[in-house]
Amino acid sequence: MSKDIIDTASAAGNFKTLSSALKEAGLVVTLKSGGPYTVFAPTDAAFEKLPKADVDALLKDKAKLKNFLLFHVLPGTLPSSTVLRMSDGDKVKTVSGKEFTLGLKNSQVTVNGALVSKTDITASNGVIHAIDSVIMPS
Repeated sequence: MSKDIIDTASAAGNFKTLSSALKEAGLVVTLKSGGPYTVFAPTDAAFEKLPKADVDALLKDKAKLKNFLLFHVLPGTLPSSTVLRMSDGDKVKTVSGKEFTLGLKNSQVTVNGALVSKTDITASNGVIHAIDSVIMPS
């Protein structure tokens, strides 16, 4: 049995900022027990691109943080094979209720412009796709 999304992200080693933000927002239980989910997970390097003040402000505002994090989560399991069958420019509804835009160019997938750098990190209750930038709900 594979680990859930939270344990899988923690074990990967490059989602430390995301993991602590999920704890801060109170989403650990949801992503451990619920699902299935597809998480477009910003790496630690993605968070480092943001001004530290922006990250700190986000971590202090629990409601905003929760909404921001849920903007990276889709209901259901969408492996890369499914994502690659979608169309460039497709709008995808996230768990937060807002949509992001999928980009597909030469089998390179982007979400709101963030490049999907690693796909199909499988968890017991879904799948994680690593992204190289943090995406913000508009």
